[in-house]
Amino acid sequence: MFKALVLDQHEKNTIAEIRQIDESQLPEGEVLIDVDYSSLNYKDGLAITGKGRIVRQFPMIPGIDLAGRVIESKDSRYQPGDSVVLTGWGVGEGHWGGMAEKASLKADWLVPQPQGITSKQAMMIGTAGLTAMLCVQALVDAGVKPESGEVLVTGASGGVGSVAVTLLAQLSYKVAAVTGRVEENSELLKQLGASRIIDRSEFEEPARALEKQLWAGAVDTVGSKVLAKVLAQMDYNGAVAACGLAGGFDLPTTVMPFILRGVKLLGIDSVSCPYQKRINAWNRLVEILPESYYQQACREVGLEQAVECAEAITNGQVTGRIVIKL
Repeated sequence: MFKALVLDQHEKNTIAEIRQIDESQLPEGEVLIDVDYSSLNYKDGLAITGKGRIVRQFPMIPGIDLAGRVIESKDSRYQPGDSVVLTGWGVGEGHWGGMAEKASLKADWLVPQPQGITSKQAMMIGTAGLTAMLCVQALVDAGVKPESGEVLVTGASGGVGSVAVTLLAQLSYKVAAVTGRVEENSELLKQLGASRIIDRSEFEEPARALEKQLWAGAVDTVGSKVLAKVLAQMDYNGAVAACGLAGGFDLPTTVMPFILRGVKLLGIDSVSCPYQKRINAWNRLVEILPESYYQQACREVGLEQAVECAEAITNGQVTGRIVIKL
């Protein structure tokens, strides 16, 4: 028997409770894992609270991330005792996820835990960090250089945003961080490397087709009218890496930034990211993230606090990353 957070549905309401699960109830998988840590992402918050249509079948153990050690493996790539990391692949949505003391997963979904970090640090990075690294790499590949100009990060107080600010600053970019909690989070964002802080309210007015050119690049975690505003303010040949929809999945924009300024909108997906691209991104994260990141932008909770934290993250009340110790 092992402990897990289990989601069920009753009269279309999601119910979350901690239960004891028998190992025989685990879904079919090639690798059995003793989970050390999971983490709380925005998607997990939507799943646990039932505010988003994330879970595809019930009962479900949430947790789109996990890090732990192999107990048993039917795949030659992984041996008992190996440290592994899982992010994405629909785990915690259609397959039991990381908020449990054990998990049974397909070997193709796993990557070896990168050298130089612990399982806790791997979850301090998690899906949010992987996504942020993919965003930053996309901007680099699109030709956005530190000398090109200022780079904007929206939703900078959140998991993806806080890692993106850190990575960009470490790579010598000048970073402008957008947050709805300026008074609360300005000091932390500056410690992470932001050169200035901008109130989110400046991006909530409807965008004109084109506005003053301000940004060489941008990482957007919000979507909707915030992304539309960012696109209208991009420099000629600028690039935006878009990876989130915290503000909505619509995009009330025009073609003008694309056809008159050559702006590039780069879609970033970390859920089904190919294996080698994942490995490369994880290795870069370990290289670039300073030790201070793990102290400044992360906190640890127990499984018993996951539901409370899920409510907070969906209400925009969580700063940085939350890891869940199993």
